[in-house]
Amino acid sequence: MFRDFLYYEVTGRGPALVFAHGLGGNHLSWWQQVPHFANRYTCVTFAHRGFHPSREGPGGGSGPRAFADDLAALVDRLKFDAVTLVGQSMGGWTCLEYALREPDRVRAMVMASTSGTVDFRLIKHPGLSDIDAWLARSHDVITDLRERGISPAAGERMSREQPALGLLYSGINALSPSEYREQVRVELRRLRSKPPEVLSRLPMPVLYITGEEDPQFPPRAAAALAAMTPRGRSVCVTEAGHSVYFERAAVFNRLVDEFLAESDAGI
Repeated sequence: MFRDFLYYEVTGRGPALVFAHGLGGNHLSWWQQVPHFANRYTCVTFAHRGFHPSREGPGGGSGPRAFADDLAALVDRLKFDAVTLVGQSMGGWTCLEYALREPDRVRAMVMASTSGTVDFRLIKHPGLSDIDAWLARSHDVITDLRERGISPAAGERMSREQPALGLLYSGINALSPSEYREQVRVELRRLRSKPPEVLSRLPMPVLYITGEEDPQFPPRAAAALAAMTPRGRSVCVTEAGHSVYFERAAVFNRLVDEFLAESDAGI
């Protein structure tokens, strides 16, 4: 335990690669990434405060508003001069906030199925001209999935084609209290309020990865976000939902590998 409530693990050797999980996960979510990258990178996985086996902070904690502070303290504790960040969904709130505060300490960043604290609805981009209609359809899809007992973050395709993965995802999700996760979900929506223009302050390479069938985050938003990020680029993975890293791990790992190779070369 760190800070008496934050759990983390360090695996491998090399430049620091820090993974920040989504609302349905914890440090275990990255079981397909750590073995792939640990022979070349120091992989750090952690459970956000309130997510098993971490606990809420002092006085009940302050939820997502403290996530970036926790990440900053973890980076300092491990004495990393610079890190590469990989944020999935909720983890994007953590990573983007840290990158905006400490841009000189972030070598590169991957934002997977997330805009973090940026409100993508404010982006003026042709691909998002029908965003309100997409959000309405998304609400209907998510409602249907939940009524059928399928996690929207795992997705219908994962449940149908890879039921073992779907079961594992649900098991990891269930480790953290559902009441706390719902509180966090509400707070994340409140915090997704930054104007897209803040992305211009990111000097590091940023890769946005989305799944073509994602019902929770509009895939077309990734291209719009990348266009507003000085060194941004985006990739949309076919036959994948919200959790590309979990559902299509081989593709996700390859995309991150290629991105890190380019970043390391200074491209």
